[in-house]
Amino acid sequence: MRASRVLIGPVITCLILAGSDTNAQLTDTSSLREIPFDQLSERDPNPLGEKALAIHPDQWKHSETDHFIYHFVHSFVATPVSVEAEFDYRVITTELEREAPGNSPKCHIYIFEQPDDWHQFQISGALELWTGGIHSGGSLFIQRNPAYKFSNNLLGHEVAHLILHRFYTASIPCWLDEGFAQYVSKSAHASYQRARGYLSKPHSEAIASEDIIPLPTLLATTHPPAENVATFYNESERLVRFLAATDKRSFLSLLDALARHQPFETALKNYPGTFASVAVLEQKFREYAAKDFGSSLQQVTDE
Repeated sequence: MRASRVLIGPVITCLILAGSDTNAQLTDTSSLREIPFDQLSERDPNPLGEKALAIHPDQWKHSETDHFIYHFVHSFVATPVSVEAEFDYRVITTELEREAPGNSPKCHIYIFEQPDDWHQFQISGALELWTGGIHSGGSLFIQRNPAYKFSNNLLGHEVAHLILHRFYTASIPCWLDEGFAQYVSKSAHASYQRARGYLSKPHSEAIASEDIIPLPTLLATTHPPAENVATFYNESERLVRFLAATDKRSFLSLLDALARHQPFETALKNYPGTFASVAVLEQKFREYAAKDFGSSLQQVTDE
């Protein structure tokens, strides 16, 4: 895990349009203000939320921002989460070039600080034991142990799932859901790190040619596989990155078509003259998937 700084007390909210770090606008924001549970603007209908709050119920505190309601133990842990979540929300909606539905409810984020509590939640919620954070039914459940510093794209990944779930209520293919969440959250996290004084670029994992999942198999996958799960996530992210880099407008049209459950071969016609068939796409993608996509993360401001 790469080192980063945990922000305690006053923090800086950085609102950056995707791909335009030089136009960053910085706004000071104080620590989250605690709100009594019965005064929150919305309640969470997700039964997993009740399971979360049933774990040490006397410890939970609550607050909210423009798009999220937070359930947490310590404000110095929840405050940087709130900054990052709002940042990710704006970057991801900008990347999709869509306005969020005006009547969308706020998303509830449950922040677990202790690994034992998270493990208890995994069991009570019947989650996969490898799960480090999830989006479920419009709510997010994440871990933030205050004993560690954080520098990864987990929160952005789950926020991306939330936004896709709201824009495309009929669901999208698994590879696209996970691949886009990885792709956009890595870009958002790199922008967030740069706004905080780090040199950072998104990192896309190269895949050895012999390990690449055949494209028809990847496209037909309905759930992340128990075996080869790392390759599945890396390849899905790399395919989304490849399609978006080839033509962003065509990619967004393909996303809309797949959300309407068009066959992939039909949706691929949104790339006229580029990919004549899935076989042609696979040939070009295999070359891309094996290429390295380097990254760096260095601190450029003094602690």
